[in-house]
Amino acid sequence: MAGLSRPAPAIVILGNGSLDTARRIQQLLPGASVLGLAGRVDGGDRSYSDFGDALRQLYQQDTPIIALCAAGIVIRTLAPLLLEKGAEPPVLAVAEDASAVVPLLGGLGGVNDLARVIAAGLGIAPAITTSGELRFGTCLLNPPAGYVLADLELGKRFVSDLLAGESVRIEGDAPWLERAQLPESGQARLAIHVGSAERLPVADELLIYSRNVLAQVCAEVSPQSILESLYQAGLARQSLACIVAPETLMASAALRETALELAVPLRFVGSDAALLPVAWCEPGNGVVLGVAAAPLEPETIGRARGRLAVIGLGPGAAELMVPAVKAELARANDVLGYETYVRMAGPFRDDQVMHCTDNREEMQRARHAFELAAQGRSVVVVSSGDPGVFAMAAAVLEALHESVDPQWHSVDLEILPGVSASLATAAQAGAPLGHDFCVMSLSDNLKPWSIIEKRLDLACEADLALAFYNPISRSRPWQLGVALDIVRRHRTPQTPVVLGRDIGRPGQILRTLTLGELTPEQVDMRTMVLVGSSTTCTFARADGMQWVYTPRWYGEKP
Repeated sequence: MAGLSRPAPAIVILGNGSLDTARRIQQLLPGASVLGLAGRVDGGDRSYSDFGDALRQLYQQDTPIIALCAAGIVIRTLAPLLLEKGAEPPVLAVAEDASAVVPLLGGLGGVNDLARVIAAGLGIAPAITTSGELRFGTCLLNPPAGYVLADLELGKRFVSDLLAGESVRIEGDAPWLERAQLPESGQARLAIHVGSAERLPVADELLIYSRNVLAQVCAEVSPQSILESLYQAGLARQSLACIVAPETLMASAALRETALELAVPLRFVGSDAALLPVAWCEPGNGVVLGVAAAPLEPETIGRARGRLAVIGLGPGAAELMVPAVKAELARANDVLGYETYVRMAGPFRDDQVMHCTDNREEMQRARHAFELAAQGRSVVVVSSGDPGVFAMAAAVLEALHESVDPQWHSVDLEILPGVSASLATAAQAGAPLGHDFCVMSLSDNLKPWSIIEKRLDLACEADLALAFYNPISRSRPWQLGVALDIVRRHRTPQTPVVLGRDIGRPGQILRTLTLGELTPEQVDMRTMVLVGSSTTCTFARADGMQWVYTPRWYGEKP
């Protein structure tokens, strides 16, 4: 249930003048990345093209935002998304010269704590304006991990009463309040109650539940069954910390849905698992409840279901990486792949492990990924472009197909798409693949050259536009020339050709020429070759380049 945790912070800058301050902040926050405006920032971890779009996307992904710019810009940018307090990540504005740290949003998400960390590292005082926190030294509406506030609206009125001069008594174990400057009195009307027993919310009580209850099951159960068990035991729903199930149920979709609906982690234990330090009760419904003396740490109980995601980075530019891939990289424990691609996927946190291998070790990499995921780890296998296009998705599925290990088959496997090199190159040129097209690899490492020749000849005969991967290398310098000879049997010398080298990466080169002008010497292994069909057209662009497109109609124009 990695999705329950918040992503690492994003430090967003608009110019190189902010880079030094951004790096100082980054050193204070493990895992944080610096996002720089494309064309204006050199040396950021990632780039973005539009400030507003980038900030809103981060906000919607629940990513803490540290923006090195004026607070007003951030507020105006995020204003359309500000719906309900309590459902927002921390958002701060920091002066470019590190002279001010201003928490803006996310009071219930720890923004003031984050502001204090940053300010202390910069040697300044944070500009905290939250009245309750200034008065009492803590945010009563944002209890620490392991505890949850029962009712926010009642909590707001409770804090208002305290600020108006009321005293308070504390019921239950609340160690984080020991250093708070609260006006305590044993006879106070107001009470802060901490526990796991179900209670009716009342106006004069700040009710905080301890997440110290686990639900152990030995079969698939519905969310309602667990809720009924909690009710029968007199325990609050908010006190539920996790669901524990036997490892034999690790692949159960029903249990995953139950855990997701209840918004708690799902953990798995073997038959020889040690007894947990909890007091057990069995209210029925196939559920056994365990109540601990203090909040539970679910990550220490058994193990999570392992997850293996095969991702596509796209062509290389950060802005062309799909959000789901970014989120997967953020929650990964292990990242495997060809070293060049793994480096492209970073930066990584200190707790993330990189496993870099040679580009020819695909099956070994796939098996290693399953071995790690079977241990309950969250694993990412990296491909450039799209993982299903001459990349790692097929190798991973082949490794699973060949395996009889039940733990491998219990791994949560997902393939996440990316923008392929052919599509990225085509988009730069216009729409050369705008009609039916064929994608081929000219490498004969894994298939006979005779098959390549046959498929290419048939694709040309069918008048498909062509996209060539792996067009040439030092070990096979002759094959592109042979492939072009086959193409020329079916295409005129005027047929448009697009060459895209390192598209989406620094130093990209895009060329438009004709089939008659194309020679193998103009191409290397990092070049995508697009050959038009009989209907592919070109026309001049305002910048002196050419637009290339293949009309969607064929035959007579409608």
